Amino acid sequence: MIHPTALVDPAARLADDVEVGPFSVIGPDVTIGAGSVIGPHVVVKGPTTLGERTRIFQFASVGEDCQDKKYAGEPTRLVMGDDNVIREGATIHRGTVQDRGETTIGSRNLLMAYVHVGHDCVIGDDCILANQVTLAGHVTVGNFAILGGLAAVHQFCYFGDHAMAGGGSIITKDTPAYVMINGNPAEARGLNLVGLKRRGFSREAVNALSASYKLVYRQGLTVEQALSEMRRQYPLPEVSHFADSIERSTRGITR
Repeated sequence: MIHPTALVDPAARLADDVEVGPFSVIGPDVTIGAGSVIGPHVVVKGPTTLGERTRIFQFASVGEDCQDKKYAGEPTRLVMGDDNVIREGATIHRGTVQDRGETTIGSRNLLMAYVHVGHDCVIGDDCILANQVTLAGHVTVGNFAILGGLAAVHQFCYFGDHAMAGGGSIITKDTPAYVMINGNPAEARGLNLVGLKRRGFSREAVNALSASYKLVYRQGLTVEQALSEMRRQYPLPEVSHFADSIERSTRGITR
């Protein structure tokens, strides 16, 4: 299962059925779960843990030292869940001791070609990052998020659950859950209605979220007033989550 030209450190921990392609390098302190396929010309450096059924395509660099100038060789980590697909040329860096010390990626994510995930990022489950999406350090991406090709996210930004960014978006503020953004700088364009319907959100929840979005973006209310009104008028868990994603913002939400 390991090509004879691959270099796998004896200290690496690979499940018995892991495949490693030609000319790939697997360093020490690397753990790779069952059913995983590491393609040719891939570098995986530790400390890194990859879950089961991970698939990494050629020329990806996973678990490398971060590009933060403060990094001084500390043994920070990368932890990834199961069923992730990392396409060609993607780069994923470990954390820094100045923050979490760990870059974390959940399960069932698709990171397309040349995606960059900077140090200390947190990505949830079931996300799609299209070609050349760039996450600076300390970025948090929720579950079921979609970032279009060439989108770039400023450090310390939060990108909420079920949110969507159009291709080429420059994201310098926090994006609430369910919101669709686009542009340079990115602006809110509405709710990700197609995504919500595809994921089985009820008509009641979608209607309540649409009305809540209008309270935030179209009624001329302050954010505090909009949050109070949406919680009073629409006591649904989806609306509560929308409000919570706005309240957690530290950089201000995308306007």
